Amino acid sequence: MSTTDAAPPPTRADYPHRSAIPTRWKDNDVYGHVNNVEYYAFFDTVINEYLIRVGGLDIHGGTVIGLCAESHCSYTAALAFPDTVDACLRVGRLGRSSVTYELALFRAGDEAAAATGWFVHVFVDRETRRPVAALPEQLRSSLEALETTS
Repeated sequence: MSTTDAAPPPTRADYPHRSAIPTRWKDNDVYGHVNNVEYYAFFDTVINEYLIRVGGLDIHGGTVIGLCAESHCSYTAALAFPDTVDACLRVGRLGRSSVTYELALFRAGDEAAAATGWFVHVFVDRETRRPVAALPEQLRSSLEALETTS
């Protein structure tokens, strides 16, 4: 594939949900930038904030919980304390009991993403840990609202 065939870099507008997350002093590593594991924490934070606030996911007492089945992150720029991260979220694929999220992290004010990635949740019964037959209606409709034609 030539560079002219490459997809254009994502913009904030490509994602229907965004959340501002401040970096913390402890996020920086000895090299002076946010450590790679924190990028995954930003992904987890924007996803679960949305699921709880919009999707009605009850993380403490609900019968359905989401478990991470796989995740990936591509790093393109460094973030550092005291940056604010614009964590952007959309749904790439919504299945019967699973969802693949597509994510991008932007430093506030930057047009280019510092990182992009994906994260797969499988929703399971809290007790049996087996995939649910169907997502609860509020959760499914909230995820449908994040689907794009990307």
